[in-house]
Amino acid sequence: MPTLSFEAPPRLQAVVKELDHPDPKRLRQLMRLTGLAQPGETIHVVLAAESSRLARNAPGWVAGFAIPSRDLIVLFPERTPPYPDDSRAEVLAHEIAHVLMWRAAAGRPTPRWFDEGVAMVGGGWWGLEDRGRVLLAVLRHGEIPLAELNALFGTGSAGVSRAYALAGAFVRDLLARHGPDTAARILSRVGRGQPFPAAFREVTGQSEAEAESAFWRRATFWDRWIPFLTSSITLWIGVTLLALWAMHRRRRRDAAMMERWETEDAWRERREESRSSGDDRGNGSAHGGGGELIN
Repeated sequence: MPTLSFEAPPRLQAVVKELDHPDPKRLRQLMRLTGLAQPGETIHVVLAAESSRLARNAPGWVAGFAIPSRDLIVLFPERTPPYPDDSRAEVLAHEIAHVLMWRAAAGRPTPRWFDEGVAMVGGGWWGLEDRGRVLLAVLRHGEIPLAELNALFGTGSAGVSRAYALAGAFVRDLLARHGPDTAARILSRVGRGQPFPAAFREVTGQSEAEAESAFWRRATFWDRWIPFLTSSITLWIGVTLLALWAMHRRRRRDAAMMERWETEDAWRERREESRSSGDDRGNGSAHGGGGELIN
């Protein structure tokens, strides 16, 4: 498994202790995913404080980055990890994945969507939030081509998050259709000098464009809508609609009740008027002395 060495200022030594023992299961998963039999040289991890030059030169939403050619990872542990990472440990694992992919490919280029998608798979990141992000990206922006997806990684925080979600979904789809060693086989061919497009076609039997079209065709109702239907947003929409329906029903019931009450009041008034008229006739007959009272 990969070995790590840490460098940190005194104020971040506690973070070194926190990160110094990465999850072995996750590291083994990264090795299998990238197809490496040997992890290579020690990876040097620098923990940079917010006051450092490194932090000042990095966007505020960046929690870490890797320079694989130098066996180097830089983390900003005082920042809140952005999507897709939830903790410092996940940020570290994500960057380790980039270093291992670079080694598996012998430093030869691979597309950004592939790098980030494989890193997400290696970290085990994929859940309701990821599916929801894919759904929202499609609803708002339509089907995003892989070429545009690569460019999204160079934009701001919102665009990067969208790119991560779609890259993760696409790579997971590749592994599901072509086997869990798909990324390892592609990286192995690239490492032997084959250009990425040719390696991709040889492993998958499709070009990137064909695989992309097939991916969007397979985005079924369950993939797109179930995450939305089970999300907290949808829950609150449902609660709101239910409340509005209940209010509407209550108003209809109250209106019917008021109408019934008005009808009953009118009936009582007519009955009282009828009784009053009958009493007047009866009293006149009695007082007149010549009539008969009728009950």
